[in-house]
Amino acid sequence: MAEPDYIEDDNPELIRPQKLINPVKTSRNHQDLHRELLMNQKRGLAPQNKPELQKVMEKRKRDQVIKQKEEEAQKKKSDLEIELLKRQQKLEQLELEKQKLQEEQENAPEFVKVKGNLRRTGQEVA
Repeated sequence: MAEPDYIEDDNPELIRPQKLINPVKTSRNHQDLHRELLMNQKRGLAPQNKPELQKVMEKRKRDQVIKQKEEEAQKKKSDLEIELLKRQQKLEQLELEKQKLQEEQENAPEFVKVKGNLRRTGQEVA
């Protein structure tokens, strides 16, 4: 690369260009960090820099596994819970049948109701 003409001249009126100082490289924190990274590299302890996308995907997968375990724990019901659910279903069916019978009796004609009452009184006497 060719040097400019003003470097050769010894003109005292010219202001000579100086290299700018990089404030990052001169900072003490940067020097310490750089020294630490070099030492770790020599030892073979490279920092594990994972891409942000990979970190996010791992977190999602972890959350999904935790959620699945919680769902499985809820799905596993004890024998007592199973029996209680069966009894509850039976009671609901019985209540529905009673409601149907009451509706049928309410909708039945008057002579059917009287006939049912006569049968009951006949059975009580016997």
